[in-house]
Amino acid sequence: MNLSNLRPAEGSKHSDNFRRGRGHGSGNGKTAGKGHKGQKARSGAPRPGFEGGQMPLYRRIPKRGFTNRNTKEIVAINLSALEVFENDAVVSVETLIEAGIVKNPRDGVKILGNGELTKKLTVKANAFSASAVAKIEANGGKAEVI
Repeated sequence: MNLSNLRPAEGSKHSDNFRRGRGHGSGNGKTAGKGHKGQKARSGAPRPGFEGGQMPLYRRIPKRGFTNRNTKEIVAINLSALEVFENDAVVSVETLIEAGIVKNPRDGVKILGNGELTKKLTVKANAFSASAVAKIEANGGKAEVI
């Protein structure tokens, strides 16, 4: 069982497309599902989250910092992880996923210079550190930004 194939139990869901307040024969006439009297039975009932004038929960809880909407989530890969590829191979984001080095590339893949690289590779990634480019080119390979 996965989250993707969860369903409500058979018969537990009710359709919400019936017309309210159209006579007692409809099964939802008279009070139209609003019960008897009270604030929530009237028109102009308070908005969701209103707590009768008490400071609402979303204002009681402290707020800290902010989320920058322009940030990119870059996956970092060390050079030592590229040792699994054969000599003269072309390493791209797709081949990294196939090899199991990257599971979810998110907004891009950056190659970092940690570790040693002994093979000549053509590496295509979104970004490279300066030390990674130097080590790749020292072995006769190429670092291409895509």
